[in-house]
Amino acid sequence: MVYLFLIGSYLIGSLSFAILVSKFYNMNDPRTYGSKNAGATNVMRSGNKKAAVLTLSGDLLKGALVLWVAKYYFIHTSNGESIVALCGILAVIGHIYPIFFKFKGGKGVATSIGVILGINPILALLLVVTWGIIFKLSKVSSLSALIASIMSPIYAFILMGNNAYFGAVLLISFFILFTHKGNIYRLIAKEEYKFGNRSNSNNKLDKK
Repeated sequence: MVYLFLIGSYLIGSLSFAILVSKFYNMNDPRTYGSKNAGATNVMRSGNKKAAVLTLSGDLLKGALVLWVAKYYFIHTSNGESIVALCGILAVIGHIYPIFFKFKGGKGVATSIGVILGINPILALLLVVTWGIIFKLSKVSSLSALIASIMSPIYAFILMGNNAYFGAVLLISFFILFTHKGNIYRLIAKEEYKFGNRSNSNNKLDKK
């Protein structure tokens, strides 16, 4: 039963809504334009805002769904928190390395927020607010994601202490930092894309 849930969590995470929604709207594969990233930010660059919203919603909800279902079945069992936490981690890994799309997925931000929403809604709210504040000040999506990711284990420890969920949030944070390594280099070089600045060329697009 546990192994089925772990495999299922990865498979659900592998459902890339950026690709699925783009196919539904007869749009180009998001991995072929802009940042070449299968995520809501890149879909937004296509000009189809509805597709971007659906992508964001789908990627977020799949992470939350995995946590809610896993909690329902395992939260009151032995090692329940660890099993639930591992399901969340696998959902994020599935999004980043989707088996259905040649292991080339997105950066994992929306799915991670969904997983964290399932873990602790207050923690998810803190991360969204953090992302929003940084984006308001910088207009840089990747910087907002990076700072929210860095803050996530700190918030998690304050809210929940040192438990399996904190460990999951910490590991997910490392995944987000890893998938944004190219963005980090561009931020250091002051070449990262800013929303609303048309002078940025496509090779400087962020890859959220």
